[in-house]
Amino acid sequence: MENRRNSLLADIGREASIERTDYLARAGEQLQRFMTAHANRIRALGGLTLIDDEDDFLAVAPDGTFRSRSRVYDEQKGEWVSETEVIETAAELVELYNPADVLQAFADADDSDLGAKDPVEAGDGDGATGILAAEEAPKGTTAAKAYAGAADTWAAGQPETRTARNEGEAAEALYDLTLDFQERSQRAESGLIESFENAASALLGQVGTLVIVDDEDEHLALGVGGFRARVVPEGESGWRDLSGAGEIVQFYDPTDVFGDLAEAIAEAYPSLDEGGAGNGDDGDDGDDSDAGDDTNDR
Repeated sequence: MENRRNSLLADIGREASIERTDYLARAGEQLQRFMTAHANRIRALGGLTLIDDEDDFLAVAPDGTFRSRSRVYDEQKGEWVSETEVIETAAELVELYNPADVLQAFADADDSDLGAKDPVEAGDGDGATGILAAEEAPKGTTAAKAYAGAADTWAAGQPETRTARNEGEAAEALYDLTLDFQERSQRAESGLIESFENAASALLGQVGTLVIVDDEDEHLALGVGGFRARVVPEGESGWRDLSGAGEIVQFYDPTDVFGDLAEAIAEAYPSLDEGGAGNGDDGDDGDDSDAGDDTNDR
């Protein structure tokens, strides 16, 4: 029993490590996109001080690099010691700071935060607080104006909502907007399926193929390489193989897939019930998903 618990903990640890790596990679990419989109504004503002607490300091310089200072107590020396570090990329920054906190600091910035203060400790050199800006922010430029521009950039990335002069045009515009958001939803759902396949890849070779759904018009299984599915689409007579997560989510809701998969695992390994597993039916609305009813296919 102890070996089984250790094995389960090891599996959880491996998957947690994979998920952490994936999360940091995605968070780093998102923060880097934000920094790239606003590089000119940050340069114009002369940088920004994001965090300025007694024990922590973080600023972004005009060139987009970060300055971080941590203050810790050295018990051997009996004094506080400050360490300043230059962080070149957003990917490095998310290893040290919660990216949500960094973005919130940008959102909360005001005129008092303009200019990336150089975290020079009192007593070092002349003790003055320097400015990392290569040049002063243009006169009249404020953080509020800069972030008004940021809002404009965000709005530019949103789908255009067409104006309508009558009911027919309104219906047409609403239909197009609905299809646009359907595509967005499917992309998000396919990313969830792919993330699971990556996280589970090291385990699938040891458990063999798990059949999740096997009906007369649909078949869904999980094995080495990820999910494999085929369906008979509504109104058609032949089988259609679904290639990749993008096609799978056109016919299956990921919530149902993971719920049915949990049931399939519990059935294949009844001993899991002893540990409280096998509750994959929580949130399952009913029987195995029907390809014709659940389809998002246009």
